[in-house]
Amino acid sequence: MRVLCALILLCLPFMAQAQSAASLVADSITIPAGGQTLVASGNVEVFFDGTRLSARRITFDQTADRLIIDGPIFISGPDGTIFTADQASLDPRLENGILQGARIVLDQQLQLAANQIDRVEGRYSQLYQVAATSCHICANGGTPLWEILARRVIHDEEERQLYFDDAIFRVRGVPIFYIPRMRLPDPTLTRATGLLNPRFVPTDNLGTGIKLPYFIRLGDSRDLTLTPYLSTSTATLEAAYRQAFLRGDIAIEGAVTRDDVTDDGRAYFFADGIFDLGRDMILRFDVEYTSDDDYLLEYNYSDKDRLDSEVSVERIRDRDMFRGALTYFSSLRDTERSETLPPVLADAQWERRLTPRWGGTLTFTSDLQAHYRETTQNATATDTNGRDVARLGVGTAYRLDTVTDYGLVAEGSLGFNVDYYNVADDTVVGDSLRTTGFVQSTLRYPMIRRGTAATHILEPSLHLAWSAVAGDPVRNEDSTATEFDQANLLALSRFSGEDAVETGLRGALGLTWTRLGAGGWDSTLTAGRVFREDENANFSLTSGLGGTASDWLIEGQISTPAGLSMNSRLILDDTFDVTKSETRAGWSGGKLDLAASYIFLPADAFESRDAKVSEWTIDADYRFNTTWSAGINARYDVISNSPSRTGLDIGWQNECVIVDFSVSRRFTTSTTLSPSTDFGLSIELAGFSAGRSTNIPSRRCTQ
Repeated sequence: MRVLCALILLCLPFMAQAQSAASLVADSITIPAGGQTLVASGNVEVFFDGTRLSARRITFDQTADRLIIDGPIFISGPDGTIFTADQASLDPRLENGILQGARIVLDQQLQLAANQIDRVEGRYSQLYQVAATSCHICANGGTPLWEILARRVIHDEEERQLYFDDAIFRVRGVPIFYIPRMRLPDPTLTRATGLLNPRFVPTDNLGTGIKLPYFIRLGDSRDLTLTPYLSTSTATLEAAYRQAFLRGDIAIEGAVTRDDVTDDGRAYFFADGIFDLGRDMILRFDVEYTSDDDYLLEYNYSDKDRLDSEVSVERIRDRDMFRGALTYFSSLRDTERSETLPPVLADAQWERRLTPRWGGTLTFTSDLQAHYRETTQNATATDTNGRDVARLGVGTAYRLDTVTDYGLVAEGSLGFNVDYYNVADDTVVGDSLRTTGFVQSTLRYPMIRRGTAATHILEPSLHLAWSAVAGDPVRNEDSTATEFDQANLLALSRFSGEDAVETGLRGALGLTWTRLGAGGWDSTLTAGRVFREDENANFSLTSGLGGTASDWLIEGQISTPAGLSMNSRLILDDTFDVTKSETRAGWSGGKLDLAASYIFLPADAFESRDAKVSEWTIDADYRFNTTWSAGINARYDVISNSPSRTGLDIGWQNECVIVDFSVSRRFTTSTTLSPSTDFGLSIELAGFSAGRSTNIPSRRCTQ
């Protein structure tokens, strides 16, 4: 019959050394004559300070202050570390001693088998004649997929590091390379200085190369990663720095290159950060720089064709908002010069809302915007390459919303804006002062029908607006591209900026149907059209808003409980031909993640689009099982009937190895950039990768 003995530190000097109680469970517990020895045998288990020890027999010798443990021995520590051994001689606190025929399992991933393990100071485990692997090893033996054999391994539990002496790396029992000394983090360490997983990157333009990232831990709140990239055509050093502060963080990345593509050195630099300045003030900044137009795309650092560096300060509270920003633009497009963007833009906005005692909302606004262009030497009197503009605007508006007893929702507002423009480096257009007054009203009548399967909401809406402008004409620069969608169907102005305004009498009709399914099937469909008394020449021909009657807007969304979601927008003319379309769809299931989109835009010089755009994009990932996965991505130009970019990723993993292979083809060209095919290959050994666990079930063992 099993005997339970709770030994509370007074029973034996062994327990007196501990600061908390230990519990001992065994089939038999005896104290021989003399009282200096305790012997527990038969299914022995000891629980002490979060550590569990199981053994066949434990003998405590008070005179030698020693535990003699006969196996099989199983020790589970509070941090998840597991020791197994055939025999052990340890001190009562299990901090010092020797384990024979022992094995350590770290974080249920990495196992180290040794002839002998010496425990020192409760911190170090010194292993002799070691075999280390994270691969599953069957009871009948067999060679693991990979293993590291070493003469000695020291595990520092405090620093969570593994130090190998005379290490040999083997794959399927075949020696691959020898390393006299090396240091690796144990799987419980998330941040440690050292070499990260290398990646092979052969490309058409840059040749066969390898990236060797080296992570440097500079403290608990900052780190630096240096990545040498060496190939047959380039020598590049990449760097990434991160630092977290009490009230913000920054991230910096960049690279410097010497290659065969150009004779000069190449480089890029990106930085961004955010800081809480107190009193609800937020500081944001980002810096983007590249030495030449093709560098980012050629080295796969970024697909951006316009860079924007900005610093901004903002404060958003219940009744007021402020934002100020300074932005510098740089174009990487072949057909666009940076100085025509314009490159420097300053913007400041302020808004304050009040709630008068008589009801409604009173809003005061002011904004300042200025942009600067570099003046070219050959600029003419009508050339806007050097045109600089500053605008100061102030405005106020009053809004009142009400719901009648019959369920009619009425919204109305009126107000005015005053804008002053200061223009420099333009002999044709000078300073101007413009005043705009407006009044608008929106009527909506939502009707609801509830059923057992779904709730239906039908909402017709009518919007009426009138505005007038007095003062000098203004050249439109910030409202050349306008989108017609559900968000601005009932808006006062559908221009994206402030230079252009809608004037005269106009109205909009809309109808929205919403279905909320009991099982998670939700959908929304909106149709509408805009009417106006007079045409507005500031709308582009393809915006769908030109003329006295706009094109038809049809927009819908759908989502299902199975993970499918879709959003589509169509602009139809009077003959119901599609003039613009955009569709996005996504699927997230148990094994498949899918994202696809299609866009069609006609040519429009007013929007700086010389040719029409018709393009498909797709991004899909499929997990065949716990071992294999694959992903594809593609971008296809329907107009040219050719792909713009394609890519394939294949992943394979088991409990001890992670392999990622990728291949991508870029078909875009420029005056200095040619199409390129890139390959990538990385192999990761599980158990050493910064706490990463594959969570893959172990392979089955065969008899």
